[in-house]
Amino acid sequence: MASPRQRLACFLCTGLIMTLALPAFAGEQAFPFARDLMLDVAPMRGSKRVPIIEIAENGAATIQLWCASTRGQVSVDQDSITIVADQAPPTQCEPERQTRDDSLLAALAQVTGWRLMSSSSWARRNCASA
Repeated sequence: MASPRQRLACFLCTGLIMTLALPAFAGEQAFPFARDLMLDVAPMRGSKRVPIIEIAENGAATIQLWCASTRGQVSVDQDSITIVADQAPPTQCEPERQTRDDSLLAALAQVTGWRLMSSSSWARRNCASA
């Protein structure tokens, strides 16, 4: 039978190995196709809507902006991504929402990489804030 000190050492070694191994496993996870990828922000005043993008395995994307919705095409590699969105159709929204739509579409065009942060969220990197 192992002594309490040996069990503690084994526990600490296991924890250290898991801490070092988890980032490697996370990097090997597949892109979350066919899931709603929601921008992690609060809704704008007077609305419950936040931007969401859904990307099918064939690269077809549905993009819901602050006001308008559009489609696009996405190319995903191991840790890189390219998003080409169609022009959003004209809508009758407040100027602030239209400006945010334009800014978000411009930011999506600048995205170059992705990484899975947890089972329910994702993050853009190498891009301007939207």
